[in-house]
Amino acid sequence: MPVKIRLHRVGAKHQPSYRIVVTPALTPRDGSYLDQVGFYNPVTEPTTLRIDNEKTIAWLRKGAQPTDRVARLLKAVDIIPSEVRKPAKAATAVASAGVETTAVEEATAPLPTDVAEELPAEKPKRTRKKTADEPPVE
Repeated sequence: MPVKIRLHRVGAKHQPSYRIVVTPALTPRDGSYLDQVGFYNPVTEPTTLRIDNEKTIAWLRKGAQPTDRVARLLKAVDIIPSEVRKPAKAATAVASAGVETTAVEEATAPLPTDVAEELPAEKPKRTRKKTADEPPVE
């Protein structure tokens, strides 16, 4: 099961503060977590950010993926460089994997007409029948 490093909200209404936690990807935002690796409070001036570097690096080496917000926080304290994050777009990932761009273009090209004819036709949209008692719609 994939593991994420993400924010876990704590604090009162309109006073958000967050724990930076390691949790399985499918758990709810404020659900249980495996380990707490830091704390973040955006309300204070300046913002409070405490991160345990050793724990965070250990989890990153085990394969934990930080969310976008946590990745920005980790970059702010120089725990991870910008190259560590996975590519945002599939085309970038394909290009970095060494696949030629012609293969990507072929995969995204429209279907030939003979293949398109074999596909089932779209069902017509259902419309509601008007009864004689209904007034016309303007």
